[in-house]
Amino acid sequence: MAKYSAQIAGKSKKAAAGFTRPLLLTPSEDMLGFLSGHLGRAALFLITATSVVAVFLIFYFVIRESAPFFFNKSFPAAMARIKEFFTDSGWYPAATEPRYGGLALIVGSLYVTLGSLILAVPLGLFAAIFLSDIAPFNLRQICKPVIEILAAIPSVAYGFFAVMVFAPWLQKSLGFSTGTNALNASVILAIMALPTIISVSEDAMSAIGRETREASYALGATRAETMVKVVIPAAHSGILAAVILGMMRAMGETMVVWMASGNAGRIPSPWWDLSQSIRTMTATIAGDMGETPKNSEHYYALFTVGLTLLLFTFSLNLVSEYLLGKVMKTSRGGK
Repeated sequence: MAKYSAQIAGKSKKAAAGFTRPLLLTPSEDMLGFLSGHLGRAALFLITATSVVAVFLIFYFVIRESAPFFFNKSFPAAMARIKEFFTDSGWYPAATEPRYGGLALIVGSLYVTLGSLILAVPLGLFAAIFLSDIAPFNLRQICKPVIEILAAIPSVAYGFFAVMVFAPWLQKSLGFSTGTNALNASVILAIMALPTIISVSEDAMSAIGRETREASYALGATRAETMVKVVIPAAHSGILAAVILGMMRAMGETMVVWMASGNAGRIPSPWWDLSQSIRTMTATIAGDMGETPKNSEHYYALFTVGLTLLLFTFSLNLVSEYLLGKVMKTSRGGK
């Protein structure tokens, strides 16, 4: 009996089911496995937490550097400064009496962002529909990577194209007084946002699955009716997330709007005239920060512009994450 037990114990120390780890561990092996498992979890946790800590540190740094712009005086003066920043359209930091009105910068960012979305969303949605429901598989495998290559082109290359090619064309063909204007920046930003909108929208439509489409066909719906009344409504969360991600891409872009928008700190009048030059928040930070003395009022004002932009993009990111989460739940069969 003892000999039989020893044979079993010896066999249990050998590899089981193809694994090198034996079934019966010595106390030292058991402790080593326990420590390695917990150390691995701790290392992965630290790696994951690094990005979260980085986000909080960015918020802390930007808030710390922008706070003196508002709160280095009395409370009524701080409220007046906040009102000036969000209601005054004059940005004249180098004047005898400096003005730090951020309204024109915020409106300029919204102009180029919304203008680019007006162009990019219909094109991106139609392209996503073509790739997910119309194009043959082999053609889709070629088209989608080519479209995504647009995201790899440096933004400075888009900026040079906007200044050297597109701006002269706008002046010559449309009779604009200047080719570096809101329309120029909007068109180029629309091209830059297309890969994001197409890719995310196509993934959302593909996640609906063949079963839903085949059920629609079985009820007598045509391909067009299936796409318009079944696929797009079912994938609306992913499509909205794609639009928001494209909006973030356009709002956070710096080089293109710096080169193509004209950098005129004013609100267009009339409001629909995109042939006028504007200035965005990102272009203001990029253009002024290099020549601004540290810890000056102008320096703190630029960080206030950055904080405003950060809050915009962070809010949009939260909304897009929520919508993408709904898409993933739908693809897993949830409600």
